[in-house]
Amino acid sequence: MESSTHLELTEIIPLALVVALSPLSIIPAVLILQSPRPRPGGLAFLAGWALGLAALTGVFIGASNLLAQRSGGPPVWTHWARIAVGAALIIWGVYRWFTRHSKPHEMPGTRHLTEAGPGKALAVGAALTVINPKVLFICLAAGLAIGTSTEGSGRYWAAIVFVVVSASTVALPILAYAVTGERSDPTLARVKEWMETHSAALMAAILVIIGLLVLYKGVHGL
Repeated sequence: MESSTHLELTEIIPLALVVALSPLSIIPAVLILQSPRPRPGGLAFLAGWALGLAALTGVFIGASNLLAQRSGGPPVWTHWARIAVGAALIIWGVYRWFTRHSKPHEMPGTRHLTEAGPGKALAVGAALTVINPKVLFICLAAGLAIGTSTEGSGRYWAAIVFVVVSASTVALPILAYAVTGERSDPTLARVKEWMETHSAALMAAILVIIGLLVLYKGVHGL
């Protein structure tokens, strides 16, 4: 089972990187640090974000595992689902490349993050994982991979790795600010500006590469 878990990590870590490197993950984490209470607000946002990721992933793991048990093992549809997910990621990546110069998309709710207190930050952090189609889609893909290919404790460890990697780029600026305070403001401003300028091209390349990986695993499993 350890080898099975190891093999699935090669699929779920790249999926987690799609979430982690998305500007719609990093920019809200920077914005919350401009709120009136940045330390508690940032930590609350991080907690909400991690809980949202964990809840979504857990639901999809449970659903895919239940379907796999009913069919006596990983059914053929899971391989076709991987093919569909991989193709969708490739198409998404191509679309992001051709629209990379368009105005960055703003997720609902992020506009008011600079005014949010800790309670609202917690709720917004959790909500953004659900209303962000990219996060929802990637959690579905990860849940499918984990639920149909791992068992026992391996499933939980794989889920933990996925959530930790996915939330890492949200955690990094928030924890850095918790330690250094306002001294990190110039760096955070530069990160936000860079993400808004260059992230679309980076994300396009990542989506295509990971889409090819997921597509290959689906075809290989048939």
